[in-house]
Amino acid sequence: MPFAFDRYVGIDYSGAQTPTASLKGLRVFIAHADEAPPREVPPPPGPRKYWSRKGLACWLADLLKQECATLVGIDHSFSFPQRYFDTHGLAPDWYAFLDDFQAHWPTHEDQVYVDFIRDGVVGHGQARQGHATWRRLAEVRCRGKSVFHFDVQGSVAKSTHSGLPWLRYLHLELGDRLHFWPFDGWDIPPGRSAVLEAYPSMLRRELVAPAGMTGDQFDAYAIAEWFRRADRDGRLEAALHPVLLDAERQVAAVEGWIVGVM
Repeated sequence: MPFAFDRYVGIDYSGAQTPTASLKGLRVFIAHADEAPPREVPPPPGPRKYWSRKGLACWLADLLKQECATLVGIDHSFSFPQRYFDTHGLAPDWYAFLDDFQAHWPTHEDQVYVDFIRDGVVGHGQARQGHATWRRLAEVRCRGKSVFHFDVQGSVAKSTHSGLPWLRYLHLELGDRLHFWPFDGWDIPPGRSAVLEAYPSMLRRELVAPAGMTGDQFDAYAIAEWFRRADRDGRLEAALHPVLLDAERQVAAVEGWIVGVM
């Protein structure tokens, strides 16, 4: 069976510190369709031992400008629950949501911590709050935590609130050359690179962590390796087209979806 993609990138995300801070928990692995296993991608040579969120976004934008169909999985939520849109009177438009979010939560700015905005020091986060009990349909299905559930073990709240502006950055850099699944549609055009939300703890069940890897490394590795294997054996095509009711599909067009949640 031919591969749909030539390259696979797995990213384990971190919402710690500022966008320019070197973060041990921010890891990147890359695999190619005809190669195994995935290899870790270090940041460019320099004083920083680990990636920063800003540095990673710039690197990823350059990578995706290459003529090589690449599937990127990132470990943070790409949108918020439908209830958030309804509460704040937002249109069911994901790109408009990204604009509105960044205007209130400027977590892309160099010296800004997520907690600065939560505490009202920077931005206008108080005007765009959610509740820890609000969950997206995909999170309910896979028993994931709410994007508003801060300060608990396994939380994706900080990584989501710090990562959303960089999705907007990728869109501005690449435009229609980059497909955001499923917001741009469930079908990814042949030859197009795509970015989607991944949940490593679900994808790594069939894998064994290589010796010496940290948990963050294994999460990024697992995303890239699962993509590569699933593209080869047909599971990826099925994962990109989950069976949903029409009403559920309409909700997912706003809230997004997690690859592999059926």
